[in-house]
Amino acid sequence: MNEDMISDMGGSDLNETIQLWEWREKIANLYYEIRSSPDAAAAWRLWCDTRSTMFRDHPQSPIEPADRTTFEGPTTFPYDPSLRLTVRLAPVKLEQITVATGVDGDLSMHTFARTIGLEARLGGELSLYWIKGYGGGVFLPFADATSGTETYGGGRYLLDTIKGADLGVVGPDSTLVLDFNFSYFPSCAYSPRYVCPLAPSDNRLKGAVRAGERLPISKR
Repeated sequence: MNEDMISDMGGSDLNETIQLWEWREKIANLYYEIRSSPDAAAAWRLWCDTRSTMFRDHPQSPIEPADRTTFEGPTTFPYDPSLRLTVRLAPVKLEQITVATGVDGDLSMHTFARTIGLEARLGGELSLYWIKGYGGGVFLPFADATSGTETYGGGRYLLDTIKGADLGVVGPDSTLVLDFNFSYFPSCAYSPRYVCPLAPSDNRLKGAVRAGERLPISKR
């Protein structure tokens, strides 16, 4: 679609929607490559490089436009294979949560599973949420002992399948690989233009998850 067609069909709103559509496609394709790769560390390097390019160059970047040319990309901890963990999912009693997300209205979600297998390593377990509404999707936010010092205070995301951040489905034995090296900041960590759902109290780990995205300079 060329610029003349965009102009004739409604201007900037259409243009921004098409840009967001493209952003989502790029993220979905990136995570498809991650899931398809037999080398988790190589997939992580691809994830880092692709996100750095998108954050710097794409019009839908959460980085403020004036800062993009000097932005070197999200800062991450070194890849740590010991934080690629296999958990088992156990069913839980449905608990509904509603979160205000600014102009986007309220976000409703409910718990559908709880991990088994993180306690010994990370000092707690995590709930997985299903975002309600048309289509729905899996959402896994969490906070840990690094939140507010080495990482964003509101926590990080590991899964958000509506946005394409999907590391893989549950196996027939109810197991799931959670690779915390792919943990990332919500957009509100970068700009006040965004209001993001943050980690509920059930998803606050006592241990430190030094993997995935981190603050450029530690506050410790």
